[in-house]
Amino acid sequence: MTEDLRGKLPNLYQQEKLGSSAVAYVKYFTPDSSWTWYATEFDGEDIFFGLVEGFEKELGYFSLSELQSVKGPMGLPIERDLYWDPRTLKEIAPELFKD
Repeated sequence: MTEDLRGKLPNLYQQEKLGSSAVAYVKYFTPDSSWTWYATEFDGEDIFFGLVEGFEKELGYFSLSELQSVKGPMGLPIERDLYWDPRTLKEIAPELFKD
């Protein structure tokens, strides 16, 4: 995670009242499976809040240290999408947000 991204990510709970309009600033993914993490908030050290697409799509907390230590089924590390443009949660997962 770059210092620039750390500065852009809102602190935990800052986007809480935005609901589906909360913006995901960072995207992480496993290149050898279908898991994806979209970070909307960050505690500045290790804990993110955002959308996780794994077995299901759900909102929750995940940690940078865990993303850095986990490998996919073929042994590939989790990567940050370098070409990601920030999007709202509703743009990413409209089926979850029918407001």
